[in-house]
Amino acid sequence: MSGEKRILILGTGSIAHRHAEHFAGIPGCRLVAAVDTNEARARLFADEHAIPDAFGSLDDAIAWGAFDAAVNSTPDGAHKATSLQLIAAGKPVFCEKPLALNHPDALEMTQAAESAGLVNMVNLTYRNAHAIQMARRMVEEGRIGTVRHFEASYLQSWLTSPHWGDWRTDERWLWRLSSAHGSKGVLGDIGIHILDFVCFGTTLSVAALQARMKTYDKAEGAKIGAYALDVNDSVAMTVEMENGALGTIHMTRYATGKLNDLNLAIYGETGALRIWANHADSRLEACLGADIETQTWRVVECPVTPRNEHRFAMALMSGDNGQPDFRHAAEVQKLLDMCFVSDIEGRWLTVA
Repeated sequence: MSGEKRILILGTGSIAHRHAEHFAGIPGCRLVAAVDTNEARARLFADEHAIPDAFGSLDDAIAWGAFDAAVNSTPDGAHKATSLQLIAAGKPVFCEKPLALNHPDALEMTQAAESAGLVNMVNLTYRNAHAIQMARRMVEEGRIGTVRHFEASYLQSWLTSPHWGDWRTDERWLWRLSSAHGSKGVLGDIGIHILDFVCFGTTLSVAALQARMKTYDKAEGAKIGAYALDVNDSVAMTVEMENGALGTIHMTRYATGKLNDLNLAIYGETGALRIWANHADSRLEACLGADIETQTWRVVECPVTPRNEHRFAMALMSGDNGQPDFRHAAEVQKLLDMCFVSDIEGRWLTVA
């Protein structure tokens, strides 16, 4: 698996530009092709990032074949078909989140990649946060003892502030409010991130959950043009982890005064941790040892952690798949699917 890795980027939307920038800076990786159903857009993207080849279809790119792995930056609904096509061609895949639109599809993709023996990873962005990586190490080392409780949130406010554009007129945001346009609401959009944050930070899996969702009136007739505004805007969950620890997880687009904030507090029998992160920065605080008697919290220095793009490159070069992989993303997707059932049925659900 050693030697230079030739990377193809599939889908040339906004996230693809960031992937191109990061992969271009990784020693041992070379961007060789861009693919988009709009070939002109693929060529513009390729020219912008000094990528030599561009294609208007994945079929054409696979027939060409001169690449070692693919970054799948297509829209959510296209992840399954395109990833399976790449896997069938023997190409490792670095896929944007969510892996698929539901657990059965995500599991099918997982099984295909594992059966083919191919490196597979999902870009769960907040694994890039230095603080969550350090917090996990501290929990694994037993620094806070047995985890007994936690509280977590992912808070955005783009429904109350135009900092990312006016959702009433900007289709980039309107589609996220409409199930007919492929949205599963705030849960489908950012729920995967905060659930991964919780499971990774605590080192525990979810054993049972209960979820409640709310969709708020945002426009006359709950519709703007072709967009029916019918998906969840806020979600609150109560969760039991595999060791019996209890916690709450909530997420919303109505957190006025918050831009894009992830928070996780982990309470153990001999210490506690508080993690904050956004798309660019993170912070870790700890209450340990004698400080638990005075409820004193101290900032913890966190070493820089590799980005997910670097983890994928390392996996390609070493053959050791690494995390976060397809199987983990499929397990988180199972939890997301269960939240919808729990909300409809109004009951606790146990993870099978």
